[in-house]
Amino acid sequence: MHVHIDIAVATDGGGLPSHEQMERWITAALEADASREQAEVSVCVVDEPGSQALNHRYRGKDKPTNVLSFPADLPPELNLPLLGDLVICAPVVAQEAAAQGKTPEAHWAHMLVHGTLHLLGYDHIDSAEAEVMESLETHILTRLHYPAPYADDGSKQDRLTS
Repeated sequence: MHVHIDIAVATDGGGLPSHEQMERWITAALEADASREQAEVSVCVVDEPGSQALNHRYRGKDKPTNVLSFPADLPPELNLPLLGDLVICAPVVAQEAAAQGKTPEAHWAHMLVHGTLHLLGYDHIDSAEAEVMESLETHILTRLHYPAPYADDGSKQDRLTS
């Protein structure tokens, strides 16, 4: 698979994963779509005000969120590999990792895998879709040697709500 990933950082915060790590995590998620030969994804890392503004404008939620996915809405006749854009809020990811007792690296990996799966058409609106998506996220992340991202005790505390 040929993958092109553009990464922009629009925040002064530290503790960000390397571009190579981000590319590795996104590529692992893209491999869930075996029929895809090429893919192009843009990633923008933002601060809380940036995330909040986008979340309010596009989802009607006036708060920052961990990851926003904007699938490309291209006419089929264009036949371009552009999947869409991911917007990751670095401070929210850091706060969630600490609150959930995860390493920042593992949570960043989860957010980029999660967002990329949204670009591929996966969702978690209803419980059946959520089960499929969470199972795939767990498979991808454990294959990358990260712990399973969701609690296995039946609790929903670490399930994504954004």
